[in-house]
Amino acid sequence: MTQRLEPGDAAPGFTLTSADGDEVSLDSLHGKRVILYFYPAAMTPGCTKQACDFRDNLSSLADHGFTVLGISKDKPAKLRQFVERDALTFPLLSDESLDVHKAYDAYGEKQNYGKTIMGVIRSTFVIDADGKIEKALYNVKATGHVARLLKELGVS
Repeated sequence: MTQRLEPGDAAPGFTLTSADGDEVSLDSLHGKRVILYFYPAAMTPGCTKQACDFRDNLSSLADHGFTVLGISKDKPAKLRQFVERDALTFPLLSDESLDVHKAYDAYGEKQNYGKTIMGVIRSTFVIDADGKIEKALYNVKATGHVARLLKELGVS
């Protein structure tokens, strides 16, 4: 297990395949503020709620200079189905190896119905224009998370 990221830490770099089959790298977004969120599985109820909340607030986030990226361990084909089914308008990235999840400490031990299991830890990171962590939010809830994040970022 890696150490949890904190504000001021350098955001771990990555290049991942999107639902469209394109390669997306964090380096290509240098100079932009990025909201990077990790979710357990495409098309599940909580992950759908969270993705649709980001979709519904994307224009406000973009107006404030944010780019949103979602990352899961799903294959690009499943991500493409998710994008099409829910009309998602931001990139979903595939991290089947879990390397990026682990670099952000978004994979590890977690509690599930009272049992300790290994899995994806629903987490969100705000990365500043210089590639530093601005916010590191671990164990977030799918419902209400985007509204809370918007409030913390001063986005209306």
